[in-house]
Amino acid sequence: MGNFNGTSLMVFILVGFPAQARMPLSVLFLWMYTLTVSANLLIIGTVKVEPRLQTPMYFFLSNFCFMEIWLISVTVPKMLHNFLVEDETISFIGCICQLYFFFSLGVTECFLLVVMAYDRYLAICNPLRYPAIMTGKASWQLAITSWIGGFLSVFPLPFNTTNLSFCGPNTINHFFCDLSPVLKLSCTDPYLVEIMFFNFAWVIILCSFVQITVSYVFIIITILRIPSALGRQKAFNTCGSHLTVVSIFYASIMFMYVRPKASESTEFNKVVSLFYCAVIPLLNPIIYNLRNKEVKKAIRKILNRAGPVAQ
Repeated sequence: MGNFNGTSLMVFILVGFPAQARMPLSVLFLWMYTLTVSANLLIIGTVKVEPRLQTPMYFFLSNFCFMEIWLISVTVPKMLHNFLVEDETISFIGCICQLYFFFSLGVTECFLLVVMAYDRYLAICNPLRYPAIMTGKASWQLAITSWIGGFLSVFPLPFNTTNLSFCGPNTINHFFCDLSPVLKLSCTDPYLVEIMFFNFAWVIILCSFVQITVSYVFIIITILRIPSALGRQKAFNTCGSHLTVVSIFYASIMFMYVRPKASESTEFNKVVSLFYCAVIPLLNPIIYNLRNKEVKKAIRKILNRAGPVAQ
């Protein structure tokens, strides 16, 4: 797995936040984690049982919610464990696995957002051809490709990281194994890994962002050509939630991963990472629920059904 040179290198120490802040933060993030998982599961369950929502758009939304559950589970439970048990250690293998799954799920999120934008483009710009193009089989193929592409494309990153030599110190100044703080502990020059990651981030983030932007340029042009204000509003409502999620997501990851290294601030990076790891997965189901009338209506319908049963 790597060029180990001492038993201390088998374990890293995660120093995320000051000791006095850990108890209030543990309560806050336990609440956020529970709410995030519950909200995303609610949307997945609603799409599954409500016939009106069993369309490609909501199929991709279910995949997105499932991905958000895994993304927040990669970092927050370990952080809570460190806070509550006061055990800040993480094994080298555990650290590399956390790094791999974090970036794999992040890339999968990029791909899913591209697919969701493409779905909205077809539905709004080519409504007559939409049912023939976006079939159930095509939806599954696009979703599976997003997941496989996310996990395969990131694999060289942790593999090359394990080939570096870590001979001490072993303290990571972060609340999870992000790449930059891990590479700072390398005894060998991590320049090639940094260049590979920086180029990878530019290609994945910017290419996916450009594809989404192009889709929405065509969507907006098509919407503006709709003669009635009601028709324009209805068309925009079908993609407003997705556009909001895209804006928040890309603003945060571009700030974290496509900035020049000289502009890095470790403490500020922790705050931005915390926003991406814990806050955004909570915001996304709220955004989709608040801005999407069909989802709200379906959830209320399910809750009304469950009401008499509970009584």
